[in-house]
Amino acid sequence: MTVPLIGITMGDPCGVGPEVVVKSLARADVQGRFPAVVLGDPQRLRQAAERTRSAVQIHSVDDPEDAQHPAGAIRCISVGQPTHDLPFGQLSARGGAAAYAYVAKAVELAMEGRLSAICTAPLNKEALHAAGHRYPGHTELLAELSGTPEVSMLLMAPSLRVIHVTTHIGLLDAVERIQPSLVERTIARGHLLLQRAGIASPRICVCGINPHAGENGLFGRGEEAQKIQPAVDACRARGWNVQGPLPADTLFFRATRGDFDLVVAMYHDQGHGPVKVLGLEAGVNVTVGLPFVRTSVDHGTAFDIAGKGIADERSLVEALRQAVELSPTMAGREPAPFNP
Repeated sequence: MTVPLIGITMGDPCGVGPEVVVKSLARADVQGRFPAVVLGDPQRLRQAAERTRSAVQIHSVDDPEDAQHPAGAIRCISVGQPTHDLPFGQLSARGGAAAYAYVAKAVELAMEGRLSAICTAPLNKEALHAAGHRYPGHTELLAELSGTPEVSMLLMAPSLRVIHVTTHIGLLDAVERIQPSLVERTIARGHLLLQRAGIASPRICVCGINPHAGENGLFGRGEEAQKIQPAVDACRARGWNVQGPLPADTLFFRATRGDFDLVVAMYHDQGHGPVKVLGLEAGVNVTVGLPFVRTSVDHGTAFDIAGKGIADERSLVEALRQAVELSPTMAGREPAPFNP
């Protein structure tokens, strides 16, 4: 096989995941571009096809290697218990358990080298917790299932890439957790990802924590000098093109006009806000540091519109495109640690 094989997890079956999966794989600009297999419930996908008035056929397969046959249809490996009797738009522990099972199976196949990448439709954290799986989200779940000690979240928009030093923790906890070693490892993961994507010398800029990046100690308690500058200096000593810490209020503007290939954000909202302003329909979430490529939509389960056939699939289409671009081919591929 000379093209990447993408495994798509269906997400929470009660949310918009089944709909956006069907809509994406039925599109003329996606059909036939790369082999893909869905990990989920084939009958739920058929329900989604009916609700989106799609004529695409859903075929059950047993192995990822069957993903290329038959042509012009969606292939799905049935995982876990049936979910087609669950109501759309209602939180369910069974839905959370199913979403977990889809991810677990995808990780298993990726770790065996049978998938080039995983692309995930959204799961619901509350449903996941109700099923007994206590994870803040996909990122932490994927890390544990793959035995990866540390990963980073990277968000991509058409003109912006942002990798996060911290994510799903409170702001006070985030500032405490930020340390030079963590900042340096985050920069290194982003640097390696971009090199693997074909950017030989990535231009990376690092946000400060405080207004105006502390303005030489005027704001804050010296966090920039203590927590960020040593990491920037260490990366520059490797010969990397890394700048910072710089004020976040102007840095994102500079990145969108093309000055930088990657922004390093210190905490969740600092990085998420600018990406989402650029448009949820084009946002992609990438987990950096796993032994395989993982991309995802940048939106939630949207229970309020689930089952109505109106969910926007463009974020998943972009996530699939990024999965293909970031993936190795399956020919001769072995999973390898990604710990710079």
